[in-house]
Amino acid sequence: METWDIRSLTIEPHHPQVLRSDEETRAISIHLPAGEVLQEHQVHERTYMIVADGEVQISSDGRNVTGGPGMLSHFAPNERRTVRATRDTRLLLVLAPWPGVGHPSRAA
Repeated sequence: METWDIRSLTIEPHHPQVLRSDEETRAISIHLPAGEVLQEHQVHERTYMIVADGEVQISSDGRNVTGGPGMLSHFAPNERRTVRATRDTRLLLVLAPWPGVGHPSRAA
């Protein structure tokens, strides 16, 4: 068993920390300071995003949602989104499958 306390990890802003990566999933923790934005982006994998601490505003497909600790969001593969921290925030991202179809590491 492996465990992490996302709220107490030493994670520098702009330096996501991969907690675990295997053939099925990748878990990443991000520290997003208040006012900072993960610009509009997408990934090849299905993404589950959990707010461990703080608060974010998420924009995706014309919808805007705000949530704090305990909020779980799901994004389909290649779904575009923007994430803005309204307070200092700790996020956990779970990407599956890892790597997803179309990911550059799968190129022959």
